[in-house]
Amino acid sequence: MRVKRRDGVDMHKTMTVAAVVERAAAFQLLEAEIPEPGPGELRIAVKAAGICHTDLVFRDVELGTPLPMVLGHEGAGVVDAIGEGVEGFAPGDRVALSYDSCGTCPVCREGAPQYCAQWPLRNIAGVGPDMAPRLKLASGQPLFASFFGQSSFAPYAITRARNTVPIPDALPFHLAAPLGCGMQTGAGAVLNTLAPRPGQSLAVLGAGAVGLAAVMAGCVAGMDPIVAVDRIPARLDLARALGATHAFLSGDTLAADLAAIRPGFDAVLDTTGVPALIELGIAALGTRGVMLVLAVSPPGATASFALSGFLGGKRIQGLIEGDADPQVFVPRLAALHLEGRFPHDLLVETFPFAEINRAADAMETGATVKPVLLFEG
Repeated sequence: MRVKRRDGVDMHKTMTVAAVVERAAAFQLLEAEIPEPGPGELRIAVKAAGICHTDLVFRDVELGTPLPMVLGHEGAGVVDAIGEGVEGFAPGDRVALSYDSCGTCPVCREGAPQYCAQWPLRNIAGVGPDMAPRLKLASGQPLFASFFGQSSFAPYAITRARNTVPIPDALPFHLAAPLGCGMQTGAGAVLNTLAPRPGQSLAVLGAGAVGLAAVMAGCVAGMDPIVAVDRIPARLDLARALGATHAFLSGDTLAADLAAIRPGFDAVLDTTGVPALIELGIAALGTRGVMLVLAVSPPGATASFALSGFLGGKRIQGLIEGDADPQVFVPRLAALHLEGRFPHDLLVETFPFAEINRAADAMETGATVKPVLLFEG
C-alpha cells in the first residue's frame, strides 16, 4: 500500500508513548513502533494533547479498555501521512482530533455520531479495523491504542477522516486540542442539548474544564442567571471571570444558596458524577427543567429522587460529547474563541509531554483546570 509522507522518508522508528500498564498507576513512558496508516486512515504528528478527566477515569477504573494501552483523546497536530482512499486532507494540514464514529449506522445517518452503533469498538476497545492492537512496543509486545479513535498521548496517532477536523491557522495547537472533548462536551451540552432561549437559568455543578465550558457557552447563549458550584474557591473566581453571575462552594448550604437565586432552574448541568450533588441538582429544577448528567460515575453509583416532582415536566438526560458532531462543532468553538467569545485559554496550562504524570496530578488536585501536553518539534 502506498503511503503519502510529508517529507518522503520511510519511518520504521520508535516513539515514546505514555501508556497505562496497571490500573490506578502512573502513566509509563515506553518505546513503541511508529504506526503506518492503513486504508482510510491518517497519521497525525501530534503537537499538543489535552488531559481530560475521562483519561484518568479509564486509567484508574476497569471500564472495558484492555492493557497496556495508550490513552489521550484531545489531540491536535499536523497530518503527517495519509493512507489509501483518504480524501480532503493532505500532509501538512493543521487538525484537531475528536471521537470516532462509523458514519453509516442509522444513528450516524441521523446526524448523531456520538451515539454511533460502533462507539465501543471505535473508541474504547483499543484495536484497529483488523481487531488487533494497533501499536507494538519496541520489544514486539502488542500495545492497545485507538482510544477515542486516536490515542494522542504519543507523538504520532492514527485517525480517520471522521474524527480529524481542520483548524484555522490562527488557532494554536495547545488551544485547539481541548476542543475535541472537554470543551465540546460542556459547551455542546448547553448549545446543542439545551439550545436555550436568552434569559433561561443555568446551574453548573463542578467548575472544571467541562463545567467552565458550559459557563462560557451559557454566556454565548444569553442565559441568566448562570450559577457555578465547586469545592475550590479559585475555580469559582475563574467561573466569575468567564461570565458566571453567581458562584457557590459546595456544602451544606448549597440547596439554600441555589433557592435564593432562583426557586427553580431551567437547567442544571452536573459534571461531577457525585450522586449527592446530582440529587441536589434534580431538587433544584423548576417546572419543565432538565437535569443534564455528563460525568462518568463509578460503576454501580446510584442517585435517588422523588418521582412526584417530575409531574411538572422535569427531565433527567444523559449525553455524550455534548451531542456534538466534531466536524460541525469544533470549528464553531474555534470561531467563537477567535471572536473572543469563548476564552478557554484562561483554563489551559501547558506541560512538556514527558511530565504527563505531573500534569495529571495538577489536574486531580485542582491546581490546573485543563493541562495540555506539548510535544517537541
